[in-house]
Amino acid sequence: MKRCDIGVVGGGQLGKMLLMEGHRMGLTFAILDPSEMCPAGVMAHELIHGRFFDESSIRLLAEKSHRLTYEFEHIHAESLMKLVEEGFSVMPSAETLYMIQDKYRQNMALEEKRLPVPAYMKIDSVQDLKKAADLFGFPFLLKSCRGGYDGKGNVKIDREDEMEAAFHQLEGSEQPLMGEKFVDFSMEISVIVARDHQGGTETFPVGQNIHRDNILEMSIVPAPLPDSLLEKAEALAKDTMKQLMGTGIFCIEMFVDQDNQLWINEIAPRTHNSGHYTIEACNISQFGQQIRALMGWPLEKPKLFKPAVMLNLLGDPERSGSPKLEGIEEAMKLTDVYPHLYGKAESRPGRKMGHVTILADSREEAIEKAEKVRGILKVIVWE
Repeated sequence: MKRCDIGVVGGGQLGKMLLMEGHRMGLTFAILDPSEMCPAGVMAHELIHGRFFDESSIRLLAEKSHRLTYEFEHIHAESLMKLVEEGFSVMPSAETLYMIQDKYRQNMALEEKRLPVPAYMKIDSVQDLKKAADLFGFPFLLKSCRGGYDGKGNVKIDREDEMEAAFHQLEGSEQPLMGEKFVDFSMEISVIVARDHQGGTETFPVGQNIHRDNILEMSIVPAPLPDSLLEKAEALAKDTMKQLMGTGIFCIEMFVDQDNQLWINEIAPRTHNSGHYTIEACNISQFGQQIRALMGWPLEKPKLFKPAVMLNLLGDPERSGSPKLEGIEEAMKLTDVYPHLYGKAESRPGRKMGHVTILADSREEAIEKAEKVRGILKVIVWE
């Protein structure tokens, strides 16, 4: 049986953009996804229709591929660990994925290596929340240890009378929870970093992330911070990588507090929404760098051509249905405007349907142009 060069667990937009990059180099791909209409499916050489927690489907993908990767974290890490024991290649490492899948486990691992994470504690009961309030003060965060994304699984607790409702909202009687000190941050930033088979790393420029309703709305690159702090963020990303196992692309999300101290918020062992700007703004994209890492090829040193803003294009806020991107021609008249529609079959309110990258000669000009594009480009639902 001829095996594909790369097998990808997940066929969403990150998988699709990886395949687009790999096709330029003649690579072949197998995809595992529960939807036969997934964005990456039309580009895959082989599409396996199966669930992400189905051990037999993941094994089939491994048998059809020379090396495995994944495009998001909520998959069966234990199955991947078994495959590694049998000699299959998984990148980034299944052990790193297993650690990152549990926020409490992740914080313990980072704290053990003296990396900066906000104070935290395990929460098993409402009584533990009262202990957390005494320890952290108000406000503080209650988080699901597993499965949260785009703000799901997090509750900010401002007062004692909110504790019990928050505990039940996150199903604390059935799901593992943790409390975390609230960081009064002035900015959220992220660093995309790649590591090769020899342990060498390369970082992309630091970006500022702006959220609305807990969903990433905009990334601004370079982040508006002093050069000394940008260098400190890149150094922290590299120090964090020393504690993680595996080859590939990682995103290290951080908070910058009011005293310009950095705190690690989350780690994604994959390409990331905040790194999409690299497709047009850099000499190599995060997906091109990912291909190099997976294939054992030399990493490229990323260089930013121009300041950039990445805007997410979300589904119609009121309706679901077949998506269409409206305003492309008008937006492109502004020049250096690059829309991407992911090819998802259904638009839903708040769903990430695409993004647009805007380049300019200055950060301020890029932001100003992005605000114009925001009013022009819309994902609408076909009548």
